[in-house]
Amino acid sequence: MIARIVLAGVIACVIVGAVYQVIGSATDARRFRQRGKTVRAAGVAFHLDCSGSGKPTVILESGMSVPAAGWALVQPEIARFTRVCSYDRAGYGWSDPSSRPRTSIEIAKELAALLNAAGEAGPYVVTGHSFGGYNVRVFAGMNRADVVGMVLVDASHGDEGERLEALLPAPLRERERKDQQREEWLDRIETPVLIHLGIERLKAAAGWDRPDGLPRELRRELSYLEQQSKSRSAVDAEDKASGQSWAQVRAAGNFGSLPLVVLTAGEPYDPDPLLTKAQMDQQRDLWIHVLQADEARLSTNGRQIVVADSGHMIPFERPGAVVSAIREVWEAARQ
Repeated sequence: MIARIVLAGVIACVIVGAVYQVIGSATDARRFRQRGKTVRAAGVAFHLDCSGSGKPTVILESGMSVPAAGWALVQPEIARFTRVCSYDRAGYGWSDPSSRPRTSIEIAKELAALLNAAGEAGPYVVTGHSFGGYNVRVFAGMNRADVVGMVLVDASHGDEGERLEALLPAPLRERERKDQQREEWLDRIETPVLIHLGIERLKAAAGWDRPDGLPRELRRELSYLEQQSKSRSAVDAEDKASGQSWAQVRAAGNFGSLPLVVLTAGEPYDPDPLLTKAQMDQQRDLWIHVLQADEARLSTNGRQIVVADSGHMIPFERPGAVVSAIREVWEAARQ
């Protein structure tokens, strides 16, 4: 009898969750509309959102899994002094998926084609957050005459996984590898199930995995866009190709005296309750003083700014720091 009651309760929860997800998705589809316009380029219908006027134009490139809406706290402030464009990569947000490899070089080619098709001519100040840093470095390497400045926002470094893991004791390194395997399983199997059952929607409504103070409506919009199956497929493809992308980033080389600012998160790189404070400090120091400092040396005119009170999601947590860095590079590029 108890087993039947439990089973009935589970079935009821599944049904309620699924209905909640269906109703919520339909409501979000009516609530949220893309900003900007759709532009067809490289065989893909891309979402492009440009605002403001002036030169150089600032290009905003999001991190992995984050749609163009992730720049919502930054773009309006940039538009006050110049032209600024954000976009959804293929498969993200309001953009259609692409059948081409999701490597940085393909993404950079698509961005160039998109800007050309939209009539958004250079010069450009390119800004990349996290994995977006890979893409803007490759884009800048391919379009050196058009790129006059660069801002890297806690940008990914291809050696980070190996170097940070090497600081851990052997048992923790093994646990990290198992955690990574589990995360891959979650991405492919468990997370889609949680989405269909409405669990991910509940997490978004509660503000989990988002910085405190992020507007509730923006949290809902990001959740709606990120939970789409095409977006999750694009993220998975980018992640699988990240090794190839890093090789392409290294091949792009350095950038002479290009105005460059590297914004670095000052809070622990990857807070973990199983790590001691000393171990977390080691990881943070490696991230700040070695890996991120390495990126600041991509230009003889580069400098690093540590955002002491921010974690990795600087565009959400400290958007003003991003705006200030972009303005600094933009003004240097105009001189």
